Amino acid sequence: DPLLLRLYLRLRSEKGLSNRSLARFLSALSGFQRYLSRKSQYKPYLFKLPRMKFSAGIPTFVPQSEAAHLFEHGNARSDKGSYFYWRDFIMIALLYATGIRREELANIKLGDLDLKMGLITVTGKGNKVRAVPVGERTVEDLKNYLAVREQFASEKDTIKGTSSPMSPALLLNRYGKPLTVRSIDRLVKKYGRGEGLDLTPHALRHSFATHLLENGADLMLIKEILGHSSLSTTQKYTHVTAETMKRAYKRAHPRSGAKQ
Repeated sequence: DPLLLRLYLRLRSEKGLSNRSLARFLSALSGFQRYLSRKSQYKPYLFKLPRMKFSAGIPTFVPQSEAAHLFEHGNARSDKGSYFYWRDFIMIALLYATGIRREELANIKLGDLDLKMGLITVTGKGNKVRAVPVGERTVEDLKNYLAVREQFASEKDTIKGTSSPMSPALLLNRYGKPLTVRSIDRLVKKYGRGEGLDLTPHALRHSFATHLLENGADLMLIKEILGHSSLSTTQKYTHVTAETMKRAYKRAHPRSGAKQ
């Protein structure tokens, strides 16, 4: 019933569900309707679905002060010797320090690392390969992680009693298998909750780009590092920094109209 569907959409919207999420729901429902349309007995019950309008919006990102705080807290944790601590820490560090996508992170192999040059080879959308720079701090973190990973892999081989090679994936689960995209999503959110932050891989990627732009990096350079095919995709971050500048102006300038 079209009226019931519109009522449902309105109620979900009032509950806080975004137009983007509602649009995904309608897309799935549209696919189901196409399937039903192939069967004549269901055709009388089909109806035209409403359309949801939504804007791209300003990307969610972590302010620079909170990002620094995140890594300070991580370094202070008591379980620094465990493989899973270092895996989760390097996962967060790479997402923020390189801006790579979660799928790209899941696909990184040990052979993709060039720590001497401070580069990681990443395979992005459309199987496009690019080299992503890694800062000195993250290189040191990677060295620490790789040492713990090697010990973890050795222990796994001993338990299994086999000389079969461990997966070459950079990030491993408890069974020694490559970490999946879904696991990365879950672990990033879990890590964020421990620090009082609402973290996602996309938020860390957006933070990477926003902080580079705020500190004067060239937009074309950011585009290349992120692996965007179009500059217009990268330009959304200029809106974020514009909002940041307006807030700073309102707080600090005597002619901004804000109460001092």
